[in-house]
Amino acid sequence: MARIRFVLGLLTFVTIGMIIGSLFQLAFIHHLEETSGNPHWENDKDAAALRLRFVKPEVVSWSPRIIVFHNFLSMEECEYLKAIARPRLQISTVVDTKTGKGIKSEVRTSSGMFLSSEERKFSIVQAIEKRIAVFSQVPAENGELIQVLRYEANQFYRPHHDYFSDTYNLKRGGQRVATMLMYLSDNVEGGETYFPMAGDAECSCGGKMMKGVCVKPVKGDAVLFWSMGLNGESDPKSLHGGCEVLKGEKWSATKWMRQRASY
Repeated sequence: MARIRFVLGLLTFVTIGMIIGSLFQLAFIHHLEETSGNPHWENDKDAAALRLRFVKPEVVSWSPRIIVFHNFLSMEECEYLKAIARPRLQISTVVDTKTGKGIKSEVRTSSGMFLSSEERKFSIVQAIEKRIAVFSQVPAENGELIQVLRYEANQFYRPHHDYFSDTYNLKRGGQRVATMLMYLSDNVEGGETYFPMAGDAECSCGGKMMKGVCVKPVKGDAVLFWSMGLNGESDPKSLHGGCEVLKGEKWSATKWMRQRASY
């Protein structure tokens, strides 16, 4: 009988110990949950500029190489770029393969402008530039000036390559290696970024089902894709276009990156 009481007492002691241990463990987990929203880098300016904890990468394709960075820009940054661009928008041009200069074309029906070298020094723009450099792993000095674009209803950009096929543009900074395309608005019907050589699936491009990959414009998101393959050659599969906008306005900002310093 005494032995039974001893066993029952021991089991009770162990059970109570397990309960207390579980309570301590739950309290520790709860503490971690409460503090996880305030990591040690909360006052780190570099972390703030890079939007750590906010930017979420999603690999869309390996051939061509395409990554979508969700929440790449803040809503304030999107509105800031639009406000700078709006008064200076002009009809967009394309690169003439013979002369290397910009010419008007029915291939591209948007309006746009380039930020100036002085605007590149603004703190908000510098933060965006730094973020692009870190997430693309291309030095900031290799980047061209940011271009802001607006596509209205029925406007589009036919499929094209970002890399150059002329020698004029190669003199400054070499070939284009990659592109970061940032969306500044949403609530847009159509206006997807279309990669016709990225896979065999179908997607909606301006309301039409097309073969390839389509990335829907979502405010704050960014699409990083490489015009140059891992072999150092221009990648024909990087062919892409801007699908027709059916409703609303599509605002975007583009950063092209070169092989070496371009400015």
